[in-house]
Amino acid sequence: MTTGVLPVQELNAMIDAGAIAADLPFATGQVQPASLDLRLGTRAYRVRASFLAGKHRQVADRIAEFQMHEVDLTGGAVLEKGCVYVVPLMERLTLPDGIQAVANAKSSTGRLDLLTRTITDGGTEFDRIPPGYSGPLYAEICPRSFSVLVRPGMRLNQIRFRRGQAVLSDAELADLHASVGLVSGTAVISDGLGFSVDLQPASGSLVGYRAKPHTGVIDLDRIDAYDPAEFWEEVHSRDGRIILDPGAFYILVSREAVTIPPDHAAEMAPYLAMVGEFRVHYAGFFDPGFGWAEAGGAGSRGVLEVRCHEAPFVLEHGQVVGRLVYERMAARPETLYGTGIASNYQGQGLKLSKHFRAP
Repeated sequence: MTTGVLPVQELNAMIDAGAIAADLPFATGQVQPASLDLRLGTRAYRVRASFLAGKHRQVADRIAEFQMHEVDLTGGAVLEKGCVYVVPLMERLTLPDGIQAVANAKSSTGRLDLLTRTITDGGTEFDRIPPGYSGPLYAEICPRSFSVLVRPGMRLNQIRFRRGQAVLSDAELADLHASVGLVSGTAVISDGLGFSVDLQPASGSLVGYRAKPHTGVIDLDRIDAYDPAEFWEEVHSRDGRIILDPGAFYILVSREAVTIPPDHAAEMAPYLAMVGEFRVHYAGFFDPGFGWAEAGGAGSRGVLEVRCHEAPFVLEHGQVVGRLVYERMAARPETLYGTGIASNYQGQGLKLSKHFRAP
């Protein structure tokens, strides 16, 4: 069988075969072109610290070891900023030997600085699920900037399935760029496709947003509901640079428009740590069709979720801050990211999560 990232039609076949199962019927739109959204269950456990299950150990046993209290999500509950929670997910897996999986936060989750990672029984890594895994899935959730109101069925993270390895080499990436134009401007190719930060917008001086330290709760079911000014400070630059404050969370945007062709998928990966002490993403999946003109995505740029670490850091216009790792799809998906499936971030520029009204 063809190696690569499994498309929507193969994910549906895995559901039909029972390799992907759930406590409740799968919801409309839950299966994306190259990924599956995962849903929160009915209980959350406040724990003392983040953890991995470890070899031959069960997550449920580790919850019992570190649990502080249990939270019923049925009527909605607040997950408080700075706390760590573990939530059993509705989905569970029985993976064939040839299929592995990787999970990541959804775009809206990352833009809220809502650290969300998937853990499994016997797991020794976050978000990585080996071939042959059979068991439940759990989400570890740590709100970093805002407390959030959640309910069962909400989708904070997503999972992608692979058969074998199909990551493009730099030479293959260069050929693909020459063929379809993966980014606007010059392509920086080194262990993936580099992208840089835009701190000199074509109009005005607004280059991003910084999360305010003391805000109200965000109900994750409320879309286009909140005034950005209540949660974010605008970040302006007139000289093509900004200074990142340690511990602060920023929403910025890439200088380049990005394209993911229909027969490929991509994942955002951190750039070399030597270029600066900051993290540039939490959510990292780019589905086939993102930025693809025929799917309504011409000019789509990547939103950067940036957190500075130990010391103030000067970030300058055009500085390379991350890279996209492209992979081949096992087959072209029957649906693409974009207007046809009401994708929230197709054609985006600098944009907050879907919960906020347009400034």
